[in-house]
Amino acid sequence: MLKWALVFLVIGLIAGLLGFTGVAGTSIAIAKTLFFIFLIIFLVLLVVGLTAARRVG
Repeated sequence: MLKWALVFLVIGLIAGLLGFTGVAGTSIAIAKTLFFIFLIIFLVLLVVGLTAARRVG
């Protein structure tokens, strides 16, 4: 998912440099959304992993 966020970020930056503001804005918005979804999933799994390790050890 982080890979797709980076892909959309690069597409947005290139489109912005070439003057395609609509495509750039949409691509950046998609990249932000994917990044925040990735961050939330990462934090949830981190907490679950830490609590599971604390129970076992």
